[in-house]
Amino acid sequence: MVIDLDDPQVYRKFDPSNMLERIGELPLQCRQAWGSALDFPLPSDYSTVDKVVILGMGGSAIGGDLVSALALEEGVLPVLVHRDYGLPPSVDDRTMVIASSYSGNTEETILSFAQALKTPAKKLVITTGGRLKAMAEENGVPVFTYRYVAQPRAAFGYSFFSILGLLHKLGLLTFNSEDIEGTINLLQELSPKLDRDVPLSANPAKQLATRLLERLVIIYGAGILSKVALRWKTQFNENSKTWAFSECFPELDHNAVVGYRFPRWLAKRVFVVLLRSPSLHPRTQMRYQVTADILTESGIEFEFIEAQGESRLSQIMSAVILGDYVSYYLAILNQVDPSPVEVIDRLKERLGKIEI
Repeated sequence: MVIDLDDPQVYRKFDPSNMLERIGELPLQCRQAWGSALDFPLPSDYSTVDKVVILGMGGSAIGGDLVSALALEEGVLPVLVHRDYGLPPSVDDRTMVIASSYSGNTEETILSFAQALKTPAKKLVITTGGRLKAMAEENGVPVFTYRYVAQPRAAFGYSFFSILGLLHKLGLLTFNSEDIEGTINLLQELSPKLDRDVPLSANPAKQLATRLLERLVIIYGAGILSKVALRWKTQFNENSKTWAFSECFPELDHNAVVGYRFPRWLAKRVFVVLLRSPSLHPRTQMRYQVTADILTESGIEFEFIEAQGESRLSQIMSAVILGDYVSYYLAILNQVDPSPVEVIDRLKERLGKIEI
């Protein structure tokens, strides 16, 4: 069966939960999360920390990754994302520990947060409910809650902009109103251009998805886009149900480029997406082009994606929303529902039967 991405019927067939609408709501999520975070009361001593540790997994952690990338570029306090059990040994009374879990029932996050409760760190929870919310309330920890029915990865705007807003409120990260408004306005401008009603001939997300069909997708990023590449990778995994991997400049030029030779048959099955931004270091910009030349010599197809916007935040978000749409259209081409993740559900069910 050949899928026509301009046929409205294929979306009714393969997207019964309307993931496309969730993707289109990203600008609204960002605006609501930012406003709610600025209005959220926090203890005054939370502004005295010198580092932030964000606990989370999957779609609930990627917002923290992008906060970490922004904090690194701005040269302010370090932000570490902890995707594991336990806690980093550096957690102390000058640390803010933020536990982020959409469901509030993520095993790794709950166990890590339980350990954080035994430390003098400042603590904060971001969730829609679940066990994590109950634990926080029982221990007098502030809980930033939001209401949004979706897969965790589809609530990205809430998980990302809530952290941005809360850290901005505390003076730990600062953003001017023009950057925030400009970023949300850019998302509102881009989303209609990527929607399903825009035909393939004029829709860059549909066009790229078509090129990626039946390919092993590798996403390259650098600097502020290194974690955006990870977001693309995980969206291909969960939405498109396809293999994908991400790598970062300049590190990949010290190893990955050597591996283009074998196995020889794979060169025709791989497609590399290079996420590029004007905010990147000039030498890194040069590496993109030289690496593209090596890909060409190796017979590997690729495409450059240029992040849009004036600020680092807008460039991050413009690349994120494009990746979300591309992964969605690839799901339709794969003839799968982008919403459910049955394998993860089965994995959690099996783990739930094993006593901790």
